[in-house]
Amino acid sequence: MAGGGEGVGAGRDVVHVVMFPFLAFGNISPFVQLARRLVSGEAAGSASRSAAEEKTDDQNYQEAQEFYEEHSATDLGTITTIQRFGFFFRKPGSFQRVLPQSLPQVPGLPAGAAIIADISGDGAELLKLALDGARPEVRALLAELRPNVVLLEFATSWVCDVAAPLGAKVLYFSVFSAVSFAYFTVPARLAGGQPPSALTARNLMVAPAGYPAASPLTSAPPQLQGPALVYPYTSFHGMPCVYDRVVASVEGSAGIVLKTCREMEGPYIDYISSQFGKPVLLAGPVVPEPPQGELEERWASWLSSFPDGAVVFASFGSETFLPTAAATELLLGLEATGRPFLVVLNFPKGADAAAELEACTPPGFEGRVRGRGLVRTGWVPQQHILRHRSVGCFVNHAGFSSVVEGLVAGCRLVLLPMKGDQYFNTALFARELGVGVEVEVAQRDDGWFGRGDVADAVAAAVATGGDGDANWRDFFTNEAVQNKFQVDFIRELKKVVRA
Repeated sequence: MAGGGEGVGAGRDVVHVVMFPFLAFGNISPFVQLARRLVSGEAAGSASRSAAEEKTDDQNYQEAQEFYEEHSATDLGTITTIQRFGFFFRKPGSFQRVLPQSLPQVPGLPAGAAIIADISGDGAELLKLALDGARPEVRALLAELRPNVVLLEFATSWVCDVAAPLGAKVLYFSVFSAVSFAYFTVPARLAGGQPPSALTARNLMVAPAGYPAASPLTSAPPQLQGPALVYPYTSFHGMPCVYDRVVASVEGSAGIVLKTCREMEGPYIDYISSQFGKPVLLAGPVVPEPPQGELEERWASWLSSFPDGAVVFASFGSETFLPTAAATELLLGLEATGRPFLVVLNFPKGADAAAELEACTPPGFEGRVRGRGLVRTGWVPQQHILRHRSVGCFVNHAGFSSVVEGLVAGCRLVLLPMKGDQYFNTALFARELGVGVEVEVAQRDDGWFGRGDVADAVAAAVATGGDGDANWRDFFTNEAVQNKFQVDFIRELKKVVRA
């Protein structure tokens, strides 16, 4: 393999991967998970043993050994991000490291804001401006690090220009499912040469030309309304729109990395590859590692008071916020199940969480569910909670990582998408793969759901045999399968470096 440069061990056969995600927790998480898998000596050992035991590909086994023994990974993150999510970046015995990156001040962006969770309204667009302004610092960091490979995301297509003179190969890493990436960001979206701004919600209700015909999403979900559909093609502050940034990033890259596999999204993977004419490297679903430590006593004590599989856990991530009326219907729906439940509701930056929680809590609700229902806001140890013996059902927003977390924890899934790619993930899992139960809102064009819809979905999820859930759970937790994803990805990554 190509040398890693003086900064990472001159004279050794080193691969040094630099990862540069967009500054949102849902974007950072897949990058760090992938970095951990690449640098994990423990995973390498099991991957290598698995390949050796099966004796199906001696070359894969040898390449995996070499890669894991002689490589490193660096994540670029703002100081604020590293401080807040330091627990997420650190892992004992890892060759992974994190370098702080500062952001220039942009008018309108709050001082110290360095991640989507810090801002609201137009802040996400201003954060992109700040990242654009960080180009000189990133250029200097890459010149010092001399990586072989840089993984970037949609917001920083200019990294392709910065990395080229250094001899580094750039790969575009999509943190979204292939089904949604294929629908929104392929060149076929602009067939005819019109600019992105010319696309209308009506245009976007229909899948792009060549989209897999067997997909249940040959048209956009009716709940996905105009503003959400046209957002990727809308320019803010005179900047390139999301679509332009994605296309520029992919075209400037040596290939595309998707955190999925052919077993899940084969037709969409092939469509993306044919559209861009680039090699597609599959990292696999990047199943999260088991959580470390024990569940805090305050959670464990409450959960342990219920029978196995009785509790419904509802959580929607750190960046999906239910409108007040929707949160109220969710709570009433969970009450109607008659089951014990734990709900986590979060609110946009700057909101008074206590006041918001009070506004969405139905009159008399707390008294009626006392002893069997808890509603909380803020961070909770989600993976630990999901793996507790009393938790049997997980109501979530169909974020790709959340679905996988729930599956590997052994929970039945209820999918309640609220925005963008979540609708596409729901269609993929519930309609194509037979995973989970979708909250029934298809009859309503506004995406609204009622308390009865929630209660019915929970009842269906816990009553079914869950064969689809069980089959995919076995797939995600099969060590040999997941190790093969690692070995295959490394083989393809080495091909890119050598090309």
